Amino acid sequence: MEISTALLQPVIVLGLWSVVMMVVTISARVRYMSNLDIAPEEAKHTSDVAPKLPSNIRQIGDNYNHLHEQPTVFYAVAIAIALSGHGEGIQVQLAWAYVILRIIHSLIQSIYNNVMHRFIVFFISGILIGAMATIEILNWI
Repeated sequence: MEISTALLQPVIVLGLWSVVMMVVTISARVRYMSNLDIAPEEAKHTSDVAPKLPSNIRQIGDNYNHLHEQPTVFYAVAIAIALSGHGEGIQVQLAWAYVILRIIHSLIQSIYNNVMHRFIVFFISGILIGAMATIEILNWI
């Protein structure tokens, strides 16, 4: 059985996107905190400093956290499919669609944060993970 590496490419890209959003989050928070003279010690816990941050700064951090929620299911499903040797064709297309939607989700949440737009992207993303898992289960039959 051969590992399907094509399915691992979107996994790596989403991992890299998470790093990009980490840098954006840190940059935004540090810049804002330094402008307000908020000492790093005041930020031992996010909940301690969050009320002092404006919504546009908090939503960037929220998005970074969201990249560690639903995408972890995507990572597990995609890697399992790749290891099974079935990570070709439609599975790769679904994975790339998922990654593109998660990047769009990040941009929506970080730039203008329309909850309905975010929800639609989130919901479709979840459907894509479900489709990937369903196709893999059908491969077992």
